[in-house]
Amino acid sequence: MRSAPYRPVFRRLAPRTLRGRLSLVALTTAALLITALTIVFNTVMERQLRHQADDELRARATAVAATVDTSGPRVRVLEAADDQPLDTNVWIYAGQRLLERPPATTGNSPLTRTAGRIAARGTPGCATVRAAHQRPVRLCARPVPGGHATATVVTALDLTPYQGSADTLLLGSLVLGAAVLVCAYVLTRLAVGRALRPVRTMTDQATQWSAVGSDQRFGTGGEPVELARLGASLDALLDRIRAVLRHERQLTGELSHELRTPLTRIIAELDWWRSRPRSAAETRAVHEVIDDAARSMRTICDTLLRDARDNAADASAAPGTADVVPVLRRMAQRLGTPAQAPAVVAAEDARLEAGVTPAFLERVVSPPLSNAVRYARSTVTVTARRVPGGVAIDITDDGPGVPEAFAGELFQPGRRADPGDGHHGAGLGLPLARRLARSVGGEVSYDAGHRPGARFTVTLPAG
Repeated sequence: MRSAPYRPVFRRLAPRTLRGRLSLVALTTAALLITALTIVFNTVMERQLRHQADDELRARATAVAATVDTSGPRVRVLEAADDQPLDTNVWIYAGQRLLERPPATTGNSPLTRTAGRIAARGTPGCATVRAAHQRPVRLCARPVPGGHATATVVTALDLTPYQGSADTLLLGSLVLGAAVLVCAYVLTRLAVGRALRPVRTMTDQATQWSAVGSDQRFGTGGEPVELARLGASLDALLDRIRAVLRHERQLTGELSHELRTPLTRIIAELDWWRSRPRSAAETRAVHEVIDDAARSMRTICDTLLRDARDNAADASAAPGTADVVPVLRRMAQRLGTPAQAPAVVAAEDARLEAGVTPAFLERVVSPPLSNAVRYARSTVTVTARRVPGGVAIDITDDGPGVPEAFAGELFQPGRRADPGDGHHGAGLGLPLARRLARSVGGEVSYDAGHRPGARFTVTLPAG
């Protein structure tokens, strides 16, 4: 609980960039590893130096033991002309009785006391003691067996040179470790920065492309797996942004175009009504015209907004392909009811593909197909065929057809051949279908020469 106040401090001190955090993680990992390696290395080297000192002490004790005679009833030290170097830092005991000691030591010195203690054990052994000026000294005892008497040789060695070597190794390892940490941190920052450079470039490009609705995409070829997945995600995001922008432009255009006619009617009626005094009947007629235009505007808004919501939900403006025949058969089954004429789907090639998504194909074909099913007397025929560079879908019915006088206004928004035919609609289905088809390079057309009934042809690019 007490560590909670320190968390904001740690958060403020932590790097804010991914590059800095990865570099910090690498630095921390390298520091822990170098620390462990340094401890292990110096421990091993210290033991190795101690073993070297012990080996030297044992060799010296063996040389001194050669001058000790234990064959008689008493221990004798044989003198030689050149034994002065051997007497340096050497103690010789007969049992627990001290026979010889170094000239530079006294009987109560720490070295002599330690030598006597390890000699009294009667077994080989070593010990370390602090002598004058806190110098570390290593002492080792070697028993010399004999017939009637035993002796022990104790040799000493100043460990200061060995300790200096160990300290030098420790300092060198610390300096080397610090240099390795600095190099690791710098190299990690450079490597991470270079590795993240494509991500930063892709992010900048995605921001720029999303702002202008560009058709450019990242693709996945030749990139590492992580960047390929990121590119695919950004491509999908750009496709959805492009679809949203396209739907927004389409909705704005549709609203501005479709609302212009009823607004013009309202303005014209108001101007006419204001031009001179009107009777009550003329005023009521103006009110009826304004009311009809307002209702038409509301219907147009509801229709366009509903279509825009469907477009945004399906993301149909995104690139894709659709199997034409299965989509048409599904639409025919959904539209067919016992009270309506059935739709028969035929195709010269069952593997026709259009260069739009299935949802987009349905929205383009649905208005002419719904009209054909609604007005047909007995049957509706839907024929899909291949045309140069695309796919054509003919929708034919045997109904009364389109009145010749209305054929010119068939694709004008808000126009209906017979508003009193009992079918609700705003007259926007065919205009919207044509505009959607044209937005991808296709077309929706009406064959005025077809008899009997009506025939509409939907043309879309090939997949």
